Amino acid sequence: MSDFSREQVQHLAALSRIALTPDEVDHLATELASIVDNVRKVSEVATADVPATSHPIPLQNVLRPDVVGDVLTNEQALSGAPDAADGRFRVSAILGEEQ
Repeated sequence: MSDFSREQVQHLAALSRIALTPDEVDHLATELASIVDNVRKVSEVATADVPATSHPIPLQNVLRPDVVGDVLTNEQALSGAPDAADGRFRVSAILGEEQ
């Protein structure tokens, strides 16, 4: 099993800007070692004749065709608006402009 020292875990935490308690450092040292060992095991059995996969089952596009349907006219869309101008919804400015 790969060993991660407390110093290595603390260094990784510092690079990631993550504050860890002493208990978390100890726990993560064990967890990281386990992860590295499991990746090593998978790498040993992954040979050139085993195709890489991104998903365990084949996926296909399940979206429906894009078909134009009945839509509101501009007048209908603006009919319930509290304020409209020039065929558009009118709203208050919010990006640093005086109101």
